[in-house]
Amino acid sequence: MEVLSWRDGWDGVRERLGAWWNREGLALCITAPRETPLEETAEPPEPADLARRWLDPEYRVRRAEWEMSRTYYGGEAFPSFDPQVGPGNLAAFMGSEPEYAAETVWFNPCIDDPRTHPPLRFDDRSPHFIAQMRIVEQARESSRGRYTVGLPDLIENVDILVSLRGMENVLTDMIDRPGFVEERVREINRAWMEAYERIRARIQDPWGGTTWSCFRIWGKGRTAKVQCDASAGFSPGMFRRFVVPCLAEQCGWLDHSLYHIDGVQALVHLDELCAIGELDAIQWAPGAGRPAGGDPAWHWLYRRIVAAGKSVMVTDVEPRQVVPLLESVGPRGLFLTVKAQSEAQARELERTVARYR
Repeated sequence: MEVLSWRDGWDGVRERLGAWWNREGLALCITAPRETPLEETAEPPEPADLARRWLDPEYRVRRAEWEMSRTYYGGEAFPSFDPQVGPGNLAAFMGSEPEYAAETVWFNPCIDDPRTHPPLRFDDRSPHFIAQMRIVEQARESSRGRYTVGLPDLIENVDILVSLRGMENVLTDMIDRPGFVEERVREINRAWMEAYERIRARIQDPWGGTTWSCFRIWGKGRTAKVQCDASAGFSPGMFRRFVVPCLAEQCGWLDHSLYHIDGVQALVHLDELCAIGELDAIQWAPGAGRPAGGDPAWHWLYRRIVAAGKSVMVTDVEPRQVVPLLESVGPRGLFLTVKAQSEAQARELERTVARYR
């Protein structure tokens, strides 16, 4: 029987995650510093060059393994390597040139004239895709059954068009040339599926599932987080026209889908999201300057999502907020991500949450 050697009880973890996807169970993703490292290894030195910090496969994997070996994974948390080279690097496979920074990667627009720019295609010969796959392959070879290897946070839909064209230009295009936007989003959707399948073919795990690195979620078959952060800048009518058709297609193509809502301005699209029958779950990120996800200020939102028949992921929950949240929202279909200060605190919280299962 296949095991995940850096995660005890992996069979039970997968079963409980399956119940959460089906709106039937509670999932707790709790991490903490380990009291004793799983492996005694030296912390790898950080490359001085920013591009190397993102693209050096050996450094990326060694750094991740050093961090995972020193992390306690409780509840439904599990160790996974994240191969991402910046959020939304699908844009780099379609013509954008990345700009590497210490904490993220920016993608420079490349569509200057929408009247003459060729159709958008996924380019598997792109040096950026080749660099991405080198990281994936290094992780596959190094994992040795200790952790899963996830898909990078490719991103899709209008968000990628924004990377390729610029936010102001896309908003203008929605008014002046809506057909251009609709066609480009359809092309991006096809490219996303193609890139997804190419990467998943290399990382599919022995249990027939997929780890999507963003939020460390696992599910049987095709699993992904989906989003449209740009939707904070336009109306529900535009969301319905430009985002929903390809989003619904994407969710139907996936076996498990989680939509990431980013910021209070994007909450105006909640009804549209809840109406997408193929969408399984919703995650909420309040944004800078707002109470974090576990705050009681958002309990109403989680109850509304659950009442609409979706599972809900609550991120950035403090240990002290867990029980009030469970009492207010209920455990069914609830996924909580918590960082504990110690392994002892994490284990105590696991025992507390067990009463709600």
